[in-house]
Amino acid sequence: MKEESRVLQSAIEWIRTIAIAILIAVLFKLFIGDTTRVKGNSMNDTLHNDDVLFVDKISMNISGLKRGDIVILDAPDEENTKYIKRVVGMPGDVVSIEDGKVCVNGEYYEENYTNTDTTNPITDESYWQLKDGEYFVMGDNRLVGQSNDSRAFGPITEESIVGHAVFRIYPFNSFGKIEEE
Repeated sequence: MKEESRVLQSAIEWIRTIAIAILIAVLFKLFIGDTTRVKGNSMNDTLHNDDVLFVDKISMNISGLKRGDIVILDAPDEENTKYIKRVVGMPGDVVSIEDGKVCVNGEYYEENYTNTDTTNPITDESYWQLKDGEYFVMGDNRLVGQSNDSRAFGPITEESIVGHAVFRIYPFNSFGKIEEE
């Protein structure tokens, strides 16, 4: 009987340890950080198809977002889909596209991470006034037809932002911090 009791006690300890580890992993994934895989070419040349990224979910709630941050967001135009885009416009900003250039608050916005010097509107709209809690996001790949972003679906809400991509995990030859600008 003693042996059965020790085996049962050991099994209970293992189950408890595994349950605690699973709980910690789930809480981490829900509130602190997660990984995501890049699908598509909208962030070329900064990120590439099949890159695996670590997504920080907590720091943006503490220190906020800034222009140039790469964020993961719930797609406003496609259910159960996430997009990876760069923050170009902040709450209260006026974003426009003039002469193939992005303007923020009336000044040309320098973007050294895009893969072309020209940014064109996707729709007839080329001027956006952002409200409180709204962001304007764009892919780094500005070649025609390569990025579905705020030029097509308009500003996004702060609530739709899942996290901030901060670290590339894969491919291993590109392992490291993602440069913002």
